[in-house]
Amino acid sequence: MITSALVLATIVAVSGCASMGQGTIAEKREAIITMQDVALAKLYKEKPDVRAQIETAPGYAVFSNANVNVIFVSAGTGYGVVNDNATGRQVYMNMAEGGVGLGIGAKDYRIVMVFHSRKAMDYFEKNGWTAGGNADATAKAGQKGVSVEGEGYLGDITVYTLTESGLSLQATVKGTKFWVDKALN
Repeated sequence: MITSALVLATIVAVSGCASMGQGTIAEKREAIITMQDVALAKLYKEKPDVRAQIETAPGYAVFSNANVNVIFVSAGTGYGVVNDNATGRQVYMNMAEGGVGLGIGAKDYRIVMVFHSRKAMDYFEKNGWTAGGNADATAKAGQKGVSVEGEGYLGDITVYTLTESGLSLQATVKGTKFWVDKALN
């Protein structure tokens, strides 16, 4: 009973961390684009070759995610935008993830996905499911501290993660669902 209550409280807390909060549709879109611009600038500074990869890809996505891990359960939620390089179209989306594994902690991080084919981007927008493993160690607040993060490859998608802040040590297997935010599109 106590474990269930703790997991529920954790999910609610994570949901609040990643919520877009109050504001007009225009203000929420602007906040997402600002988050995207900051994440891309950080990624380009750390890995300059990614800029050319994104510019020549059919499209890319950037998401903000808050994640909490309590012993055997991991949960997270977030929001972001998919960018179509051919048309300039932007699709605002939400995300939620859940997993099992071993760990403890919480972190705020960004996900940058580069779609190397139109088929991969279209599939992602329509279906939005990903599954995989995650292992990380984070002790970071703003520019201070360290995090060990990496990149992954899912078919025709390259995924980069950038930790903003958090304190966590975890190894999990998780699934993530992305869906179109009807209110922002």
